[in-house]
Amino acid sequence: MPPLYFKTSGHLLVCTGPNCQTRGSALLHKALWNHLERQSLAYYKKGGSLRLTESGCLGSCSYGPSMCVYRQRGSGLEEAWYAAVDFPLATRIAQAVHEEAELPQEHQYGPT
Repeated sequence: MPPLYFKTSGHLLVCTGPNCQTRGSALLHKALWNHLERQSLAYYKKGGSLRLTESGCLGSCSYGPSMCVYRQRGSGLEEAWYAAVDFPLATRIAQAVHEEAELPQEHQYGPT
């Protein structure tokens, strides 16, 4: 039997490196996961489309928690990197990815 495949509209990564963890990234990941579940946005829920993963260092160690987003947009891959992410911002990012809307600009860093 082949493994199940769940189509996704985007992938959210939350840094769990030591500096981000001291700034609450583990709590952010858990709260965001619970939000995706409750709102049926998680990839395996009916109508859901988002994957959420803990990641290693995302490079903004002094400004954590950090979050990175990847999604297919048009003919290419769009990425966005965020520093100092709090729960309200994380939920806005997740909702924008799910709705295929423009991503929030606040707290972005890195390539644009």
